[in-house]
Amino acid sequence: MASLPSLHLPTASSAGSGRGTAYGITVARDASARLATGWLVLGIAALVGSGIFSLLLVLARTPGLKEVFPVADFFQVALVAHVDLSVLVWFLAFAGVLWSLACDSRAIALGWTSLALCAAGTLALCVAPLAGHAVPVLANYIPVIDNAVFLGGLGAIGAGVAAAVARTFWAARSSGSVLDGEAALRWGIVGSAAATAVALAAFGWSYLDVSPHLERKAYYELLFWGGGHVLQFTWTLLMLGGWLWLASALGLRLALSPRVTLLVFTIAFASVLVTPAIYIAHPVASVEHHKLQTWLMRFGGGLAIPPVLLALLWAMRGLPALDGRSRPIFGALAASIGLFAAGGLIGFAISGPNVKIPAHYHGCIVGVTLAFMGLAYHLLPQLGFAAPRSRLAAWQPWLYGGGQLAHIVGLVWSGGYGVERKVAGAAQVLRTSQEVAGMALMGLGGLVAILGGLAFVIVVIGALRQRAPAGVR
Repeated sequence: MASLPSLHLPTASSAGSGRGTAYGITVARDASARLATGWLVLGIAALVGSGIFSLLLVLARTPGLKEVFPVADFFQVALVAHVDLSVLVWFLAFAGVLWSLACDSRAIALGWTSLALCAAGTLALCVAPLAGHAVPVLANYIPVIDNAVFLGGLGAIGAGVAAAVARTFWAARSSGSVLDGEAALRWGIVGSAAATAVALAAFGWSYLDVSPHLERKAYYELLFWGGGHVLQFTWTLLMLGGWLWLASALGLRLALSPRVTLLVFTIAFASVLVTPAIYIAHPVASVEHHKLQTWLMRFGGGLAIPPVLLALLWAMRGLPALDGRSRPIFGALAASIGLFAAGGLIGFAISGPNVKIPAHYHGCIVGVTLAFMGLAYHLLPQLGFAAPRSRLAAWQPWLYGGGQLAHIVGLVWSGGYGVERKVAGAAQVLRTSQEVAGMALMGLGGLVAILGGLAFVIVVIGALRQRAPAGVR
């Protein structure tokens, strides 16, 4: 079985010289690249489904429109489907893209099996609201619809992800004896698969430790708390690697050597390894377990971000002129950094269970999403498809990022007046004009962001329908 890329890589390449380092992975148009395309298609399908549910979700919370919906159950079912498709499935699908590109063609059948399982699970998540007895449970990290179809879908996705992680360990391409930007980036991608393996183990451990006789909200909250925290390390590793890759795609050389980058990724992954100690030391239902997982994500997850962010901002001083192909990539990178930073800053303003909490995680989640969108634009021609060059592609990251920024600003504004999270309609009591204005801005920003998400889907589908000319990457 292939191991994680070796830490003993003594020979530095010229990519890490004084001029700075370029990061990226050479994409061979082989079986793994075709598998990566399949994962990308699954991710786009998840975003389409999520967009449908998010439109209904925003309308259900917008003053003047929310009264027309059968609020409580409708809003909560739509929220569950939207969150799981736009975060869980989309993120895992794009992780599948990057894990596939980090592999050679070994165990390709296992790769396609993992994709098929995740696709079947995604379909189950989409139809579960229509399957009857759709009881929403708004647990953190992975909210659920408590019926057999939805839970079966989650089980299929879990099995598919486990198979994808196993293939990544088995078929990871060797980095050889040279430590360069590509080797360091591969280390981060394979490390994200290892973090995902720890998350799956945490879910399993919680399943064995938590009593199924608990009230359903408490049960699912405890079931997904530990593994959900670990998955944030997966997304952070992939986002940071994506930032480095996108910056290099723009022609920037970063003052961050491969050795430092490898160390940064290792620190982020090493934090994940504390998780088993937390499970051993404290029962899943204990207050100590809950707090330690929170502290681990808050402090361990943030250590890797500042060095990469500072290197990016420094490199952007020398940004070359942008052309039609690079504008969408730059927009996605800049908007990703901005939204992720906004989400992090909002986290310091949280006090109480109000809508500042979704403002915080929407900013961070959208930061990851925009990084993946930019990577999709960059990878399409390398996978053999047309490069997005249209005006729509250039404006899409700003439309999506700007809408999401307005969305979270509206939530922070309303949260300052105590508007509660996870409620809508009559349950969402708006007492003052300031609360109404804040939630109206939230609704407007959400609708603009939906248009930005739709634009991304249109651009990518258009590119997938066109093959790149021979020799073009």
